[in-house]
Amino acid sequence: MPQIELLDETSQYPHAERLTRVLGALLAELGAVERELTLVLMDDATIERHNREDRGEDGPTDVLSYPTAEPGDLGFPQVPHLGDVLISLDTAARQAPQHGHTLHEEVLVLAAHGVTHLRGYDHQEDADWEPFLAAQQRVLQLERELAP
Repeated sequence: MPQIELLDETSQYPHAERLTRVLGALLAELGAVERELTLVLMDDATIERHNREDRGEDGPTDVLSYPTAEPGDLGFPQVPHLGDVLISLDTAARQAPQHGHTLHEEVLVLAAHGVTHLRGYDHQEDADWEPFLAAQQRVLQLERELAP
């Protein structure tokens, strides 16, 4: 089973166990059974700092992904750690009603989006969104299937 380290810097997220269980199931389905992931939940101020320092973008964002290895690192052995996904709980809370989600569902969708980036996908054009949308829909299905 994939290893997920969840760091809640806000100490406010009540569904940590559900989040890691569902995200682990998604990773397993994606063939990342032996992989590791760090998921960091933070506030807008913290993600805004990362967004500015790392991407040169002002303002907070919902999710940032930092792969451990870049796609195309041919000749190098695959490392177990897939990468880090940073999610702003403040932004997720604002976006959730717009998408018809609970906060937990929005965090799952953002985590799936971040994982898709870690797997080497990007969305520069409309057609590039397919793997993102598929992962985001599947994580919500898994949430319903694995709900207690």
